[in-house]
Amino acid sequence: MSDRRAVITGIGVVAPTGIGVVEHWEGSLTGRSRIGPVTSFDATGAPIGLAGEVTGFDEREFVDSKLLVQTDRWTWFALAATELALADAALDPAREDPFDLSVVTAGASGGNAFGQREIQALWSKGPRAVSAYQSIGWFYAASSGQLSIKHQLKGACGVLVADAAGAIDALAEAARLIRRGTEVVVTGGTEAPLSPYALACQAGEAKAGRGSDPAVASPAYRPFAPDAGGHVPGEGGAMLIVEDRHSALGRGAPTVYAEIAGTASTHDAHHVADPAPGHRQYARAMREAIARAGLGPDDVGVVFADGAGDPVRDAQELAALREVFGGRRVPVTVPKTMTGRLCSGGAALDVAWAALSLTGGVIPPTVVTSGTAGSAVVEGVDLVTEARVVNGLSAALVVARGSGGFNSAAVLTAV
Repeated sequence: MSDRRAVITGIGVVAPTGIGVVEHWEGSLTGRSRIGPVTSFDATGAPIGLAGEVTGFDEREFVDSKLLVQTDRWTWFALAATELALADAALDPAREDPFDLSVVTAGASGGNAFGQREIQALWSKGPRAVSAYQSIGWFYAASSGQLSIKHQLKGACGVLVADAAGAIDALAEAARLIRRGTEVVVTGGTEAPLSPYALACQAGEAKAGRGSDPAVASPAYRPFAPDAGGHVPGEGGAMLIVEDRHSALGRGAPTVYAEIAGTASTHDAHHVADPAPGHRQYARAMREAIARAGLGPDDVGVVFADGAGDPVRDAQELAALREVFGGRRVPVTVPKTMTGRLCSGGAALDVAWAALSLTGGVIPPTVVTSGTAGSAVVEGVDLVTEARVVNGLSAALVVARGSGGFNSAAVLTAV
């Protein structure tokens, strides 16, 4: 079935930049940061005070009351984003053969708030106070499981765990399933890692979120800045509907956003916490994704970078880009500077941004502060700091790295 081509026909977004694809895209092009003080709980004394929060989200619009008590906010996001993506694709799962429908999500942080609440109940009230749903509410596969039940997705179902790189790996698996004969795959990732316990777990890396004022935090989340000191966490993500191109066109899909032309993943095989000493495996993932798409580096019109916000990892990413693209100043953007890093939801949101860019011919911007744009460390790349219209944009490279040595890359092409 090598003639089957995996395309994205539906996008559902629940993110700091907006809920729904239209609100998200319009909000993204403004270049306004949604990072601010944590408001979902009293963060006084918390190790992290800044984050990208999803506002205006009412889970009761997407999740029935019975399911609400069984699941965590990250799964609510996934259920909502999937419903939005299905509507965007004009696809009703109830009208399809359930064994032709699959779901593959990415997970990294899990149901932190749910788990924290139940642990607190255990220690304050005893084991009988712990919900029977504790065993499934926090679990990495919770979203895949609940989505498969709700929409009767009885084909291959699973979850991939690779920290921030996981959603690209899930996208790759979705493309493989389409090529092997599956008709529709729901894929992507969402996260809600902003509970007190979750923020404590992230405090070692999310150093930029330790202040409480996004204008004066020292330093702010500034990928590729010489004095970058970490990232700001965020919540949300995106879910995507992936189909065979011929089938999608045959059923009259309203929009075919992009083709998943090539994917690749590598691993640094290094210390679980420290970054690898070099960038070779990261560059290899980029090269292989481009080659598997049947393209060359000169065909790539934009790179959606990982943007770790850490000087060591940023320098490695720039070195990898220079190795792959040579002397060419390839346009590079990090729109997640508007939302913060969303764990496994970040790469899913980047894929959504890339697909929308290919459809609309506009690259969303990197939000920068003093000291980022024009610094020596970004020499060799064209950092996009304002929404940029590009005629003939035909291919986008999305890359992501995850703690523990994960490197993933995907090439999307215009259809």
